[in-house]
Amino acid sequence: MSIPETLKDNLTLSILSKAEAGGYGILSQSCYDAQSAIALVRAAERLRSPAILQLFPVTLAYGGGPFLQFCLDVAHSATVPIAVHLDHATDTEHLELAIGLAEKGIKFDSIMVDASHAETDEENIAIARPWVERAIKAGVAVEVELGRLEGGEAGLRMIEGAKMTEPGNAEEFMKGTGALILAPSIGNLHGSYIQSGGPKFNQDILRALHQKFKGRIPLCLHGTDELPDELFQECIKNGVSKLNVNSWARDPYIASLSASLSAPDPLPSTQNAISLNYPYHSKKPFPDAIEEATEVFAKVCERLMEVFGSAGKA
Repeated sequence: MSIPETLKDNLTLSILSKAEAGGYGILSQSCYDAQSAIALVRAAERLRSPAILQLFPVTLAYGGGPFLQFCLDVAHSATVPIAVHLDHATDTEHLELAIGLAEKGIKFDSIMVDASHAETDEENIAIARPWVERAIKAGVAVEVELGRLEGGEAGLRMIEGAKMTEPGNAEEFMKGTGALILAPSIGNLHGSYIQSGGPKFNQDILRALHQKFKGRIPLCLHGTDELPDELFQECIKNGVSKLNVNSWARDPYIASLSASLSAPDPLPSTQNAISLNYPYHSKKPFPDAIEEATEVFAKVCERLMEVFGSAGKA
């Protein structure tokens, strides 16, 4: 599969191509606000690591074009390569928003067109293909999912009925969609692995896909909550170059911010607090709380960059 002319200089594809060739992984970190976006950039610059700043559709819908433009500015002005990616765009309204913005000049470097809810590969292709074509025309690379991951997160629809990826169907699937990044289903899921007795990944699927697509189609790992470092590294060894991360950095960030801004107990209702001029005081000044939480997020990103082997690769 050749790269379309509109994607010859695509930043996501460039970052992932170098990672695959170098045998390291790229942190694709979900960011929900300005602080987490800035934290990821700080971490990447400090460790001289490439990275991907990732948004969920619910975040894009909330902040719209202005927030996307902010993320593009903070990522693309960094001293290391940082692309901006939209994860799990499934609903028509989110796909139309993302691609519509791209056609107006405010464009993600890449998006995921997620039609994994389809009952068959053929239906998946039929849903994804028109969006992929529009995205490529606008200069946006596209990731697709072959098979189906169970679970859900961050405003995404809950998916049931996992389907493992069949490597033998992958070539036809990628040609059918026209996409250039593949997210396989190998036993990974969105959310916690506790109830399933821990992650049970089929590494043979990764090895087969990597052998088939090496140098052409980067592989992306979803469902990384609670994974041990050794499993991350095994997946990278077997061909994964893009690793989507959400709660690893998000949850400590929220905990830090919440602890710093905890209110006196008991806290009256908002209405009473306003009407009675309630003397609310957080434990720390707000800018200090923001700075500490930003650093917590950044430190988690730095640790993962070390684990993934991308530190010093920019």
